[in-house]
This record gives sequence, structure tokens and C-alpha cells, in this order.
Amino acid sequence: MSTLLSDTGVVFGRYLRQTLRSRISLIFGLMQPMLFLAFFGPLLQDVPLGGEGDAWQTLVPGLLIQLGLFSSAFAGFGIIMEKQLGIIERMRVTPVSRLALLLGRVLRDAVQLLTQSLLLVLFGVAFGLRAPVLGVVIGFAFVSLLGVSLASLSYAFAMRVDTPQEFAPVINSVNLPAMLLSGILLPMALAPTWLDVLSHFVPFRYLVEGTRAAFVGDYTDGSVGIGALVALALAAVSVSFGTRLFRRAGA
Repeated sequence: MSTLLSDTGVVFGRYLRQTLRSRISLIFGLMQPMLFLAFFGPLLQDVPLGGEGDAWQTLVPGLLIQLGLFSSAFAGFGIIMEKQLGIIERMRVTPVSRLALLLGRVLRDAVQLLTQSLLLVLFGVAFGLRAPVLGVVIGFAFVSLLGVSLASLSYAFAMRVDTPQEFAPVINSVNLPAMLLSGILLPMALAPTWLDVLSHFVPFRYLVEGTRAAFVGDYTDGSVGIGALVALALAAVSVSFGTRLFRRAGA
């Protein structure tokens, strides 16, 4: 266990330094949700959304989940580039734990995602968002678990393909319907019945609803508890499955 922790720390430090040297990736990773915040948020201010909170308490939690969904799902691009540059081959001959090679990367992604989430909430406050601190912390916890889950799967999948041309279409094909059916931009209560029913099979919906309930301070609402259970279950299953695929790929 101590070896795994130390190896994970080494891998995490390596990729964290790499991220800090590339501030552009942090900025552009935040641009899409920021554009939604600036250009889509004002359109919702006078629209009855059917929830307890105002437009910002509806939109910002959704954008947090969207940030986790897209940032983490595309994390595997880095491994594909490392495979093409021969970095993965050199890592294979080192005594570093294969599991640590995955966990160190995932931990870096979680820290990066939390930083971006904090900036998004601060910008949301500037636009008019008002949310309790505990609710924001709960939202960050949900986003972190989502990031760990999707990054684990993304890295595992990236180890099994050879080019970005194979990787990107699959991720896009999963992400787009998942985003639309999760109620990220608008609550699914506004959707037709058949679409609302279909969205219940998408786990991200429960994270969105749980985060929105937390942002209005309704901690006893069942949505927060269900969201927490779904987030924990998704993380446990995804990390386990991703670890198995990552090891089989020979990283």
C-alpha cells in the first residue's frame, strides 16, 4: 500500500507540473461553460423553470456537471499522445505500480476540475448566483466523484485505441446524448413525458438534480441523497472497471 501511495504521488506530481506549465488548457477548458453562463444564463432569468431556485441556481449546478462530463471524458487524449511519443513504452519498464499510473493521472484531473469548478462558481456569483457554502461544497464533491469516474474510463479506453480519430467519435457519441438527457441546461421537468422517462436511465441526471437541490440549501431533499449514492456507486464501478481495462492494456 505504501508503495502504491508513493508511486501515485510521483505520477500525480509529474502530471500536475505538466498541467501548471500549460495554463492555456485550463483556460480553454473553462471557456465552454463560461460562454453558457454569459450568453445562456440571462435568457433564463424570466423563464419559469419549475424548480425551487432562480435561473443561476439552476444553470450553474448544471454547468458544473457539464464541466466534469466533458473535461474528464476527454482526459484520455493525453495517453494517446504519450503512446505515439513512446512515453508509455518507457513507463512500462519502470518499477512504478501500473495502478499508480492510472490513479496519479485521475487525481491530477480531479484537482484540475475542482479548480475550474471554483472559478466557474466565482464567475456565477459575479453574475448573480447566491448559494450556501455547504451547498457549493456538496456540488464540488459530486463533480469530483464524476471526474474520477469518467477520467478512469477515459484513460482505460484510450489505452485500447491508437489514434484520436478512434477515440473522439466514441466519446462525442456518448457525451452529447448524456448531456441533453441529464437536464444540464434545462430541468427535465420541462421535457415531454417520454423524454423525461428516458432521462431517468442516465445517472448524470441525479447528480444534476442533487447539486441543484444543494445550491438552494434543500439538504433534506431526496435528490441530494440519491445524487450522493449515484455518484459514489458510479465512482466505485468506474474506477474498478477502468483499472481492470487499464491493466489489461499493459500500461
